[in-house]
Amino acid sequence: MSKQQFVLETKTRAAAGKGASRRLRRSEAAVPAILYGGGKAPANISVTHKDLAHAVQNEVFFTSIITLNIEGTAESAIIKDLQRHPAQPRILHADFQRVQDDVELHINVPLHFLNEASSIGVKQGGGIVSHLMTELEITCLPKNLPPFIEVDIAGLGLGQSLHISDLKLPEGVRSVSLSHGASGDLAVVSINLLRKEDAPAAAAATPAAAPAAAKAAPAKAPAKK
Repeated sequence: MSKQQFVLETKTRAAAGKGASRRLRRSEAAVPAILYGGGKAPANISVTHKDLAHAVQNEVFFTSIITLNIEGTAESAIIKDLQRHPAQPRILHADFQRVQDDVELHINVPLHFLNEASSIGVKQGGGIVSHLMTELEITCLPKNLPPFIEVDIAGLGLGQSLHISDLKLPEGVRSVSLSHGASGDLAVVSINLLRKEDAPAAAAATPAAAPAAAKAAPAKAPAKK
């Protein structure tokens, strides 16, 4: 898997606290953040809201080693937490964790499911795919960090399921759940027959419903400033 590079220009911020953070968001259109770990003292930093908002639109950002340029000093980090405004498209705060080449990471990686429509259980058995997990907690060295993990269900039949132990993890990557033994071998995806009571909900979720919804709620033009 090719890895995408993310670089964020950041600044140090001397003032901390809610008041200082509010002023930073208003006056500089920036997001207050903290960088911690790596055997160093935590550092209060800020990043331009526009740059961070653009980066987080990419799913891979959350499973990538990010370069933080802090006024000329580069730090490698991963994003650990993101606080968003509950009602507005704004990021309020970000937590970054320093990365060391020889120290393993614990991180959740998204699962990408392949060949759903052509799987045996769907194409031949008329079943529906049930995603029991959408991400997997893994541990690995930074150099082995995958952007996502593929789950190919082409051969999955009706009434069957795949467990964590069935996944083909990249080299150097281990499942945290499996480290707890057999009890941690959780089901990831299954294919089952559609029950009658589930039919109305499934019909409402089909792509055909999308155009009707789009016509009923046309996009509004942005308000003039």
